[in-house]
Formats: sequence, C-alpha cells, structure tokens
Amino acid sequence: MLYLHGLGHFHPEVVIDNKFLEDLDIGTTEEWIIERVGIKERRTVLPLEYLRATKNQDPRETDKVRLYSDAEMGARAAKMAMDRAGIKPEDIGLIIAGSSLPQYISPPQASILACELGIEVLGIDMHTSCSTFGVHLNFLSRMQPEKLPPYVLVVSMEAPTLSVDFSDRSAAVLFGDGSSAAIVSTTVPSNKMVIDYGADSRPSQWKKVFVPRWTFFEQDGHAVQGYAIRKTTEGLRYVLEHMPPEAKRSIFVGHQANLGVLRTACERIGIPEENHWYNVTWFGNTGSVGAPSVLSQKWDDLKPGDYVAMCIVGAGLTWAQLAIYIT
Repeated sequence: MLYLHGLGHFHPEVVIDNKFLEDLDIGTTEEWIIERVGIKERRTVLPLEYLRATKNQDPRETDKVRLYSDAEMGARAAKMAMDRAGIKPEDIGLIIAGSSLPQYISPPQASILACELGIEVLGIDMHTSCSTFGVHLNFLSRMQPEKLPPYVLVVSMEAPTLSVDFSDRSAAVLFGDGSSAAIVSTTVPSNKMVIDYGADSRPSQWKKVFVPRWTFFEQDGHAVQGYAIRKTTEGLRYVLEHMPPEAKRSIFVGHQANLGVLRTACERIGIPEENHWYNVTWFGNTGSVGAPSVLSQKWDDLKPGDYVAMCIVGAGLTWAQLAIYIT
C-alpha cells in the first residue's frame, strides 16, 4: 500500500494569454485556440519581452533569461506538499524527480532539488515524459516497504515553453511551465491511499512526439490525439470498474494537454462535468505536472469516500493509471 500525505504545486507568475499569442502575429486567434485545445492561459519561466522579441528561435539562450530554474520551481511545490503533510525537509529520506525536458543532463534533477531544499539524501531521476507522476507512484508501490524511508518526496518539474518555437502556432498555444510534488509513504498510514493499476508503453510509436536536444517540440498531432483519447478512455473505464462499493464519489483527473480530449473521454464513460477536475484551461499542457497539480489545487475539496481515477498519457508512447481513495 502507498499512502499520500501531501501534494503541492507551483506555476510561474508570467502569463501567456491568448491575446499575447494573437499579437505575435503567427496566424492564431482566441477562437481558434479555444476551439482546438480549450486553453485560455499558460504560465512560463521566460519573460514576455524575451518571447515577444525573439519568439524563442534559439532554445540555447533560454537558461540566460529564465526566471526560475527547475529546482527552484520544484522546491516551491515540495514545500507546499511538506506543509500539508506536516513534515520538515529533514524528514524526507528519498527524492524521486522527473521531467519531460530536464534542465540538466547531469547530475540528476533530484540532487539539485535536494540542494535547493537544504537536505542531504539520495536523489534519483525517473522520466517517462507526461506520464512520469503515475509511473513514479507505480514504481514505489512495487518496492518492499521496509526498504524505503518513512517519507519519499516525488517531484515533477517542467518548463516546456523553453522548447517551443513561438512562431509555430500549432505548438505555441499548447504549453505551460510549473511543478508538482507529493509526499508518499509505504509505512506511515494516511487517509489517502494510492491504488496502483499499472503503467505501460508503446515504444514502437516513440516518433509520434519528441523533442531533439537544443531544438523544438515535434509531434504527429492527429495520431497523438487519437492515442490519448483511446488510452484515457480505456484507463478510466478500468479504474472505475475497480472502485470500492463504499466509495461515494468518483472523480476523473487526466493528462492536462487538451480539454477536448478530456471531455471526449468523460462523454464516453459518463463522467458528469462536476466530477471532472482539470486546469488545462488556465495553465496549458504542463507535461507530467498537469494531473498532480490539478489534485493539489483541489486538495481541500477532497472528502472521505472520494475515489480519484487518474489516467495519464505521454510521449514514449507511455501511459499510467491509478486511483487515490480517501477514507
């Protein structure tokens, strides 16, 4: 059993709204964006003046102007998660970090984050792009409980706007930056239990979405959207079939990439709008941060009897599904 003790999130203050993208004169409008992806705003670690002047034509320059490092974003989310869990940094015994686009190739992002938090613990990275959070929890749930420290910090840190060509309207409208964090334990109980339902991938399809080093995001949008709808629907159906009979409310949280994809899955399964939690409209596609940040933002709304079905898809092509049951 894996217990969830706290969640945290952070999004940079700089807002890229649809009006800003319209003013870049890249052939997009508010109506075009809303119709296709359902996003109104997204956050970035880059100054708007920089994006306006350069449209981010050279991603190698971004580290010189970014307002937050990955570790700084991760630390802010981690501190919120620790506050909610009622623990201190020195209580953390292991850090597992992940990102679709890590800031450093070496050392591990987790080591840099540990330094940012002022703690000396083992830190390891585990990346499966947008499905990273789900894979982290699936991995920990399979560990021998007695081999793990009492509290593990799980963090996702994402800055995909650094790898977006802002002259390309198909990519510029999609992404936002941020971080999420979770405090979990295999031995210290809480009233929030993580139920593992697995993770998998389709490696033969990895070229459907990728980011080469020092260049821009690329994807086969039509193929990826179809895959996302199919896997989200399948995963949601499976997780809901295993909902405990005593559960009072089922809630769906999916990968925050496209509001239309999420709503299609809800329609196919019969999830009412009030039980579909999302933040893609205001934060865009934040990669592996998306789904856990939704749940973090709704932390105070979780009630005993809630059953949160989380289905996450991403590059690789990868997917993960799990549930969080509140007793």
